[in-house]
Amino acid sequence: MSTGRVLVAGVGNILLGDDGFGVETVRRLGEHPLPDDVELLDVGVRGVHLAYQVLDGYRLLVLVDATARGGGPGTVYLIEPDAGPVEAPVLDGHRMGPDAVLALLGTLAAGTGGTLPERVLVVGCEPESLDEGIGLSTPVAAAVEEAVRVVLRLVGAEQPTGATADPQVERETTAW
Repeated sequence: MSTGRVLVAGVGNILLGDDGFGVETVRRLGEHPLPDDVELLDVGVRGVHLAYQVLDGYRLLVLVDATARGGGPGTVYLIEPDAGPVEAPVLDGHRMGPDAVLALLGTLAAGTGGTLPERVLVVGCEPESLDEGIGLSTPVAAAVEEAVRVVLRLVGAEQPTGATADPQVERETTAW
């Protein structure tokens, strides 16, 4: 049974430059007061852990991740994946990105009796570099605050001063 709970999960590998965007955004969200029903989770690269955590009965899942979509580095996206049928991925603990986790959820829910979230959103950021190295590029580091504002609005928390316009919502069935 779905509850009123919200899970905000930061995804990415901090050892690959801008791929650490989701992890840093969730860290910064932890500095803000959040509603009692909002849980933050630094998933990092533990996609299988995320898949099972999501089945714990959340109303809303917000994934935060670096998302290459062809925009300028630092562009923040709000994506609502289509809930249509998707091909189940090959289970690989080292390559379970958010797209693979979402594709696996239906199978896991059926096998475990878990509950799928009512809604899934992705707050993504166009990376500049995914090369080996710790630290975000300048445009992606600057985009973290915008992503924090977007997530705070999505979860019903007060927005910090200086909020900007929301990014465009995109609907899709393919990997982002």
